[in-house]
Amino acid sequence: MKVLIIEDDKILSDTIKQCIEKQYNVEQAYDGYEGYMFARENIYDIIILDLMMPEMNGYEVLEKLRSQEIFTPVLILTAKDSLNDKVRGLNCGADDYLVKPFEREELLARLEAIIRRNNGFYVKDTLEFKNLKLNLKNRKAYIENQEIILQGKQFDLLEYLIRSKNTIITKEQIFDKIWGFDSDTSTNVIEVYASGLRKELKKYGYDKYIRTLRGVGYILSD
Repeated sequence: MKVLIIEDDKILSDTIKQCIEKQYNVEQAYDGYEGYMFARENIYDIIILDLMMPEMNGYEVLEKLRSQEIFTPVLILTAKDSLNDKVRGLNCGADDYLVKPFEREELLARLEAIIRRNNGFYVKDTLEFKNLKLNLKNRKAYIENQEIILQGKQFDLLEYLIRSKNTIITKEQIFDKIWGFDSDTSTNVIEVYASGLRKELKKYGYDKYIRTLRGVGYILSD
């Protein structure tokens, strides 16, 4: 799962990253505007958002995202601890509010709670689509208890497709989410992995659920 940290204090941002990077794939932005530009790509599973930042403050980032119907879950992580600040943050569309300084265990617990609330299918580290199951902890896939052999980022691609079930995801979204903005490769790599994934799923009759929208991207639909 992919987390975006929007925090202008680079030392603190790195500390947050170290706290969660064993559980999540983390990207960082160091001011409000940069964070907004990253977040508007809509490729993240959750955003950790500071409030007091240059360019755009956290409230502005959150309000702008929600006005554009980007509903990525947001955890506000800030030193502003007044009741008014908390109420304003939640009213702007945040899913939770955590005050600095924080304990690593509480941060992880709040992230997991937000994800569970926003994704009913995210239970006990397992994703499901029909009889296809992904174990997110050991990164293995099964259909009716038969393990599917997936290579490299085929697992990540299948996970993203299941999480976005019945929704078109563009090649650009897939590339940014799985390979990252700073990757040296090109979006052509997606077709290679999609082809390999389909080939493996075809053994179980599941390739038919992945549709290619030429020039746009892919959709997983039952």
